[in-house]
Amino acid sequence: MTEHSDHSHEHFHYSEEDVQREVSELETKSATAARIFDLRRIIGGLFVLYGVIVTITGITDSQAAIDKAEGVNINLWTGIGMLLLGIFFLAWLKLRPTPPPLPPAEEQAE
Repeated sequence: MTEHSDHSHEHFHYSEEDVQREVSELETKSATAARIFDLRRIIGGLFVLYGVIVTITGITDSQAAIDKAEGVNINLWTGIGMLLLGIFFLAWLKLRPTPPPLPPAEEQAE
């Protein structure tokens, strides 16, 4: 035979203030997570990082590697392009940050 726990029949009652406080905390955490994990930050950071690596590789390329690319220092130009794209994404993030969440409709009416 199985015994049923009395806990399965308990009902929790939360006040309206408790619910509003919990919702407000979740919205704040969500907005913070949205700012931290903004794709512009991730993409921009990765492009800058790899752009630096590829640019340094281009600067230190041997003449044989440049000749292999028909006289074009492809690593240098690709690295510079990646740096510019990464800087663009980070500037875009700085100039147009993620907007804060709007307050619930009830708070706006008060």
